[in-house]
Amino acid sequence: MHTNKKLQDKIAIVTGASRSIGAAIAKRLAREGATVVITYNASPEKAGQVVAAIEAAGGKALALQADAGNPAAVRAAVAAVAERFGRIDILVNNAGISVLGAPTDIAFEDFERILAVNVTGVFVATQEALRHMGAGGRIVHIGSSMVQYAAFPTASAYTLTKGAVAGFTRGLVRDLGPKGITVNTVHPGPTDSDMNPAEGAVADFVKPGIAVGRYGTGSDIAAAVAYLVSEEASFVSGAELLVDGGFTA
Repeated sequence: MHTNKKLQDKIAIVTGASRSIGAAIAKRLAREGATVVITYNASPEKAGQVVAAIEAAGGKALALQADAGNPAAVRAAVAAVAERFGRIDILVNNAGISVLGAPTDIAFEDFERILAVNVTGVFVATQEALRHMGAGGRIVHIGSSMVQYAAFPTASAYTLTKGAVAGFTRGLVRDLGPKGITVNTVHPGPTDSDMNPAEGAVADFVKPGIAVGRYGTGSDIAAAVAYLVSEEASFVSGAELLVDGGFTA
């Protein structure tokens, strides 16, 4: 059947996609024709709502419980996708958490948790997905504009982890380029989400610095991801795409 959907018949995984940016990415990829598997940690109802919304729009989706900070759970989820569908074409490492505080005040247990989710989880999901990804594969990591411009104090641990993600992307480019797989990072700027609401205390401080005069939306980030995982972006690898309304300009 003829279709103009850019991702028709692709198998995609979006981690941490039960809400906010991840949910928007999952819905956009499904709208482009991909079968989308979302992972979630502690929000089965919200994950179910994302799947239901995708299916109601005529798309295909599945939700799997997998704590991004638990390597065994991440491996099991990715392996389950490969077993069910035979391959993985797209991986979007979106799952992430934030721990704010002065560097002297952050509990080490909290630091270990943010490292486990934001860094180890990204590595493990990528490692496992690559076992089932061939030429034409696409990997996108969700970073943060704070890697370019740390706009306020207390975010050093979070920025550390997102900087590691950006570095991981650059290293992977050399390993995966010869295999026909691209890997890129999208750095959202201030974006309305559960972690950073457009009407929250942080927003009051950063909004005046956003050149376009508004917070970003999940759809803004999803549009960038949809481009990077499409055939149109086959010559784009190792990019760090800032989607921040000019916040870091």
